[in-house]
Amino acid sequence: MNEPTDRSTGFYAAELCDLIGFKAITARVVDMTDIPHASGAPKKVPMYDMNRLKVMLTEPEQRRVLMVEWAKILLCGPGVFVLKSACTDLAAIDAATAVFNDVIAAEKAGAGGGADHFAAAGSNDRIWNSLQKLCEAAPQIFAHYHASAAIDAACEAWLGPNYQMTAQVNLVHPGGQPQQAHRDYHLGFQSAEISATYPAHVHDLSPLMTLQGGIAHCDISIESGPTKLLPFSQTYRPGYAAWRRDDFRAHFEEAHVQLPLAKGDAIFFSPALFHAAGANTTADVRRMVNLLQISSPFGRAMETIDRTRMCKTLFPVLSRAWQTGEINEAALDAVLSATAEGYSFPTNLDRDPPVAGLAPLTQKAAMKQAIVADISQSEFEATLDRQDGARRA
Repeated sequence: MNEPTDRSTGFYAAELCDLIGFKAITARVVDMTDIPHASGAPKKVPMYDMNRLKVMLTEPEQRRVLMVEWAKILLCGPGVFVLKSACTDLAAIDAATAVFNDVIAAEKAGAGGGADHFAAAGSNDRIWNSLQKLCEAAPQIFAHYHASAAIDAACEAWLGPNYQMTAQVNLVHPGGQPQQAHRDYHLGFQSAEISATYPAHVHDLSPLMTLQGGIAHCDISIESGPTKLLPFSQTYRPGYAAWRRDDFRAHFEEAHVQLPLAKGDAIFFSPALFHAAGANTTADVRRMVNLLQISSPFGRAMETIDRTRMCKTLFPVLSRAWQTGEINEAALDAVLSATAEGYSFPTNLDRDPPVAGLAPLTQKAAMKQAIVADISQSEFEATLDRQDGARRA
């Protein structure tokens, strides 16, 4: 029930996903012998008291014991855990909150603020790249805020040393509506059609390359809408094909769990876990969480390539070949794959927002559109330059 859905092709298809199998997987319970250092697992979510366990983080062998336990949770266990008091410097959190509120006000005044991938417009405020913005606005606060040995160990447990940290603030106002159930970056940020073009084994690889986290900036009650989670759902291999299906989302709504968080708590979960922010039904709680999106250091190519320069050089050759019929679409796609940047990230989401989906237009897609439309060299180069400018930090 948890094998590739289409064995004849090695690709997943949404219509072949098995809801019965998914229900069986998500009905599993936590074996407490697998999480000996947890203080408990309410609603199938392991909880760790970092005030009690912080001494383990100072001893390398004991730190590894804890990291192995967390990694197993993410890989084959519930897929989520909470570190209570991960950030003990609450003054730094309050100071960072003030900075973030100033950033939100400035960005709303300037350009309308950031949009959310999975929530209704207007129900929240988003800060893209809150990591760099906090660092530049208040470096001393940044240093205190990110000096959490517990968070560092959690990231390293899944991704190893030298991970790449990014962060995005999500502020949900009273009355803010819930998100829809989804999986996350990488494949979760692609359209269903694009996700289906990746072989099944890549669906297995994607969750191993990133880790989702969040730092609570206030006390978060159930009424204020903490993240809805479906433990063990990350182990359903075709989940990136299934999460948009109405019946899978309906099961998520029936079976999900939510846990309150205190200011300074941190939550970590597999990007493949079915999850969604909850509705803020309070009258006065502005629910702020700094979402951590951490990536493997290995998710980068060996050489630095000036792909924009290559695209500009090759454009007249490919354009002429396409217009004269010298090259067909399959050959054109092959050349573009060797030349242009075919992935939307990393980018500056303030200036390069998603277009008609969850991800911005790629350089490869822009170049193919330009060739097919037979635009001029100067117009194409201007398009590339605008795209490059928008993607810069």
